[in-house]
This record gives sequence, C-alpha cells and structure tokens, in this order.
Amino acid sequence: MTDRNSEPDITTGGNIEAETAQIDLDELRRRFDTEARTRSLSGWEAKLVLLVAIALSVFHFYTSGFGLLLAIKQRAVHLALVLFMVYMLYPISGKARKDAVPWYDFLLGGVAAYVVLYHVIYFNDIVMRAGLPTTMDITVGFLGILLLLEATRRVSNPILPGIAIFFLFYCYFGRHFPAMFAHRGFSILRIINHMYMGTEGVFGIPLGVSSTFVFMFILFGSFLEQTGMGRFIIDLSMALAGGSTGGPAKVAVMSSGLMGSISGSSVANVCTTGMFTIPLMKSVGYKPYFAGAVEAVASTGGQIMPPVMGAAAFIMAEFLGVPYIHVAVAAIVPALLYYFAVLVQVHLEATRLGLKGLPRERLPKVIPLLKKKGHLLIPIASIIYFLLSGYTPLKAAYYGILATLIVSFLNKETRVTLPKLMDALDSGARGALGVACACGTVGIIVGTATLTGLGLRIASAIITLSGGILIISLLLTMVACILLGAGLPTTANFIVTSTMAAPALLQLGVAPMAAYMFVLYFGIAADLSPPVALAAYAGAGIAGDDPMKTGGAAIRLALAGFIVPYIYVFNPMLVLVGFEPIPFIVSIGTALLGVFLLGMSSIGFYKTKMPMWLRAISLAGALGLLIPGIVTDTIGLSVLLLVHFFQTSKYRKEASVAEVV
Repeated sequence: MTDRNSEPDITTGGNIEAETAQIDLDELRRRFDTEARTRSLSGWEAKLVLLVAIALSVFHFYTSGFGLLLAIKQRAVHLALVLFMVYMLYPISGKARKDAVPWYDFLLGGVAAYVVLYHVIYFNDIVMRAGLPTTMDITVGFLGILLLLEATRRVSNPILPGIAIFFLFYCYFGRHFPAMFAHRGFSILRIINHMYMGTEGVFGIPLGVSSTFVFMFILFGSFLEQTGMGRFIIDLSMALAGGSTGGPAKVAVMSSGLMGSISGSSVANVCTTGMFTIPLMKSVGYKPYFAGAVEAVASTGGQIMPPVMGAAAFIMAEFLGVPYIHVAVAAIVPALLYYFAVLVQVHLEATRLGLKGLPRERLPKVIPLLKKKGHLLIPIASIIYFLLSGYTPLKAAYYGILATLIVSFLNKETRVTLPKLMDALDSGARGALGVACACGTVGIIVGTATLTGLGLRIASAIITLSGGILIISLLLTMVACILLGAGLPTTANFIVTSTMAAPALLQLGVAPMAAYMFVLYFGIAADLSPPVALAAYAGAGIAGDDPMKTGGAAIRLALAGFIVPYIYVFNPMLVLVGFEPIPFIVSIGTALLGVFLLGMSSIGFYKTKMPMWLRAISLAGALGLLIPGIVTDTIGLSVLLLVHFFQTSKYRKEASVAEVV
C-alpha cells in the first residue's frame, strides 16, 4: 500500500535510511512473490499492456456500477483480458528475456483471449446446443484449459496446475483408483464439456467471485495506494504506539494488520511495511530474526482481518450462501485474538530485553496527522457503512472507489491526478492476475468434485481415518491445509480445502461458519510454516537473518493463530454462531486471558524470566481458558493467578537482591 520508493519520515537510533537503501526490494519480491516476476517492458509493448489493464479495470468498474453481464459473459471477458495480460507480462521461464514479448507469447495470448471470448461470441449457439458440444466446442475447450493451466503456472508456480491436471486424470481414470475413491470414469468429451462449456468448472463460482467482488476490492486498494494511505497508516501507528515499550514492533503489528486487511497479500505486505518497520525494530534492540518474524506474522494476519480479508472471504460467503458482511463480522473476534496474542508477545519480549519506545519528540502527533490526512479513512468507513446497510460487496467497493476519488481532493498531497488514476487502474488489473488464474484453475478441481462426487468421498475417508473423532479430523484437516498452502495461493488453497476437507467437518457436526473459517486460517498459516514460509522468508530477507530461524520465531508468535481455530470449532459463539450476549462476553473475556497466558508461555517471561515447568503449566492453563466450560475456565484462571503471584514474588526477591548489591 505504500510507495516503496519513499523514505520513512521518522528515523531513530541506527541509520534506517541507509539500511533500507541497501535492500533491493524488487529483487526481494521476485524471490518470494511469484506474482512480482514480470517483464519490464517499454515502448509500444508497455503501452499495449497498459491499455489492456485500463480496459480491464474500466470494464469492472462500469459493470459493478451499471449492471453485470450474464454470469458466463462477465467471467469470460474477465478471464480473456487476464490471460492476455499474463502472456504479455510473465515469461515462459526465469531464463527467458524480460525486456520484450516474444512472438509465441503474442500468439498464445491472442489464442487464449479468443477461446475464452468464444463464450461471448457464440453465446446463443452454445446455449441452444447445451449438452451436445460440437467438435469446435471441444477443441476450444481443450485449448482453453491448456492455456489457463500454463498461465497459472507462469503467474504462480507449477503446483496448482499440477493438482488440476491430477484431478483431470482422476475424472478419466476413476475406475483405476482405490475403492474408496473409485468411480466409473468419464470420456474426454464429457470432461471438457463439463469443465469448460458451462459454469461447473473453469467458469464456476470461484471465477465468478474473482470477476466481481475480488477485482473491485483489489481496485479499491489500488486507488487507496495512490492517495498515500499506506504512509498514513504507518504514521498513525507510529503516533499511537511508537512511544510505548517496544513501540516499533507494535507499530509493525498495527500497520501491517491494517494494510493487510485491504491488500490481502502476505509477501507484498512484508515487502512494503517491512522495509520501514523491520529496520526500526532492529534499531531499538530487537533481534533481526525476531523483527522479521513480527512483520511476517502481522502481515499474514491481515488476510483474516475484516473488512476485506483477501479474496477467500468472498468465496466463503458464496459457499455458505450468506451475505459477505456475515463472514466479515464473524471474523472479527478470531482476528482480534490473533493480533492481541502477537501484541502480548512483542510487549513481553520488549520488557524481557528492557527495550524502550521511540522518543516522543520524534513521533508524529495524532491530532495534526488526522487533520492533515484523516479524510483518507472516509473511503474505508464508507465501505463498512454500505456493507452494514445491506449493499452487496460489489456496490460497496464501487462507492468506496468513488469516495476515494472525491476525498482525495481534500488535500493536495492525497489528490488522485490523471497519472495516478492511470497507475491505479493499471496496478489494480495487475494485482488481480494471480487471483483470477488461480480461481479459474481451482474451478477444475471444484468441477471434479461435482462431476465425480469426490468431495463426499474424501470426507468419508477423513472420517474413516479419524474414527469419527472430531479432534483427529481437525488435525488431519489442519495438516492438509498447511501442506496445500505451501504451494498454493491463499484463495486457491481455501477453495480446494473447503471443497475437499470442510465436508468432513460438516458431517461431524461442526457449524459451517466455523468449519470454513478453520480451513481459511490454516491455509493462511502456510505462509509462516517452514519449509515454504514465504512471508517469514521475505521478512528474513529484509532483516538480514537466517530464514529458518525467522520462520521458527514466526510460528511461535502465531501460536494463537494455530490454536484459536480449534477453539471456535468447539465454541462457535466466537464466530457468532448461536450468539447470546452474556455467554459471548464471557467467552471473549476468558479467550483474551487465555491468549495472554499463552503469550507468557511462548516468550517465557512475565515480570521476570519464567522457569520451564511454569511455562508448561501456563500453556495448559491457556488451553483451559480457551476451551469453553466452567471447569476448564476455573483451571485456567487458577493457573493465571498462580503464575501472577509466583512471578511477582520472584520479581520482588530479585529486585531486593539487586538493591543490596
């Protein structure tokens, strides 16, 4: 969200500007964020891509304001322009030249656009012969699937297309699979027709969400970026928390969480806010690996922070058949518990190391800052207002963009000029490429489930393996989500796991909102979990420390993120299922105390260093407070009181000894 070439307004201690200047941010993003590995074009090729990007953004802005096309036409136009841009921007391999588009990519891009727009050009004919595809239909479908898979490989990695190809083979060779997953098998013609010529596969719900809600919220974020919203968020976080104990780490948590809630990309957030917050944390005494881990955890958590929550929340709303605002509101308490846990740990770590905040005179003042740029909060407030008022996310994003354009003119520094407008339209389109390709490709996986009944077969297998025991089913689902998340974008990961694993949880009686939120959390957790912890590794790259060490620290900091999903499965009231005011308040209170105790156990410090046996007891007490029930809460509160009195007594003794010495 920030201008990555701008210098921080505030520097303290070490020479932060000099340190950040030594980091090649573009190279760092290319290493850890596959969507950043684009060609650097110039001349007429750059103008062509810019023109297509603007056309894509204007198409979505216009249709969201004045009415969408028929579902398959809307999705086809969206995907056609996306695929053309992907073939223009992403080379076939890392060794291919990146300063020009080769002839074969022009050919592939043109063919890809045509075979997708085939649905628009011959819409009436296709509808009239529904279920009876012609040879041309099948040829176009085959080319469309092939070119989509190749585009997805370029913009992300080979894992997602590989999984999709496996599922296509499963559709054909179903009778040769183990009995638990076997089916009669389908012909190639039936598979292509199902996956491409209707709305069950490529052009299914995931692409439908990408071509409406997701694109508009990405575009909304791009417009906010042009107003300087990212710089404002960092400055506001500095003003609010920079002077407190371990202030820079709290600034990282607050700013990355707020920015992540809008952008929804872990690695991109690390590479923007981290360029400022990580050197700042190091300058006041945090270990480099810990600074990188804090930024990674905070940026990753942005994907579960309302109001935007990344693309997965919109797809979850579609799968659940509920308004998007229900998903956003249900996510508030789990997200706050996640960030509260991180804040507790960075505070305890700062106290343990004796770290101070930044000098007050070096920090921005809240009131002058709000007077100067506080109007930038109006677009976000307008989004929330429209969502709460019953508007669709599409309309809310549309009016949010209009509000951004209007309020930007209240200050010369934030004004969206014509060049900035072009940049917003361009970056919005570019930001949607990865999500659109992933949604189209996972549509093949969803289509496989509807064609073969695979989702129910996997659910049956999970229940059989777990013996019908819920906690074991949850563990199996967690492992599956993290393993898939190691190679899939969050959106694709969520769609796959919600299609394949969530049905097992639903069969075991888990509330649908809790089940889908469970798989979302653990899909996101993959960005922090070694060996493919991309957000943690990006943080390590900026911090200049060992990636595995940074990843380990990130896991520890995000421990609440690994525990809280289990809690709201057993206590779905935390995601507003079966809401009752008094029990809800009690649940939040005990959960906050549990997270606080969990932070003590993780850092090993409260007033003074904690012995290992007390850390183990604290962990057990934290689980007791997090798990609903009078008995468990009583045990947890007893442990909390024990820790408090023991550590207070120990601290006083150490202080008296120090005074004598």
